[in-house]
Amino acid sequence: MKTLYLLRHAKSDSRDWSGQDFERPLNERGKQACTAMAAHLRERGILPGIVLCSTAARARETLAGIAAALGWPDAEGRPSFVFRDELYLASENELAAEVRGLDDSITSAMVIGHNPGLEVLAIGFAQGGGGGRDAFEALERKYPTAALATLTFDSDQWRGLEFGKGRLTGFVKPTKLNAVS
Repeated sequence: MKTLYLLRHAKSDSRDWSGQDFERPLNERGKQACTAMAAHLRERGILPGIVLCSTAARARETLAGIAAALGWPDAEGRPSFVFRDELYLASENELAAEVRGLDDSITSAMVIGHNPGLEVLAIGFAQGGGGGRDAFEALERKYPTAALATLTFDSDQWRGLEFGKGRLTGFVKPTKLNAVS
């Protein structure tokens, strides 16, 4: 079985930011969401074997915020971090190709990326594949910043993951976690 965690980057500055989109930093709400999501990951015992992260500033800062709160920089057994330029604004097919290219010895992976690709990927993998109906309907309505979708697959190979064959076993929005208002 494979488990895929899809984490949209946390909230970034957009109103007062005049630089390049790629370099937009997290705002205060985004930083708080990282702390809340880290607490959620800790409480649920979620520890992916690898984290694939977009190289955009807001995605890197999301990973850094979560990693710091979880102690991953110093923790033995922390996930490998792989930063990929190709994840910046990637389509669902490009994201799926990245996931399908993972080594099969890895049982769980996290992707930190952007919409709309991340949302379309989550819906595509979960569409018709079972899992929680309420979670799927919430996912279809909106995939907000710092939200985490958890998908499981009855496959021993990443390359075997197919659209419509995943189960959405969780969809958590940071606003539903206590540390974020």
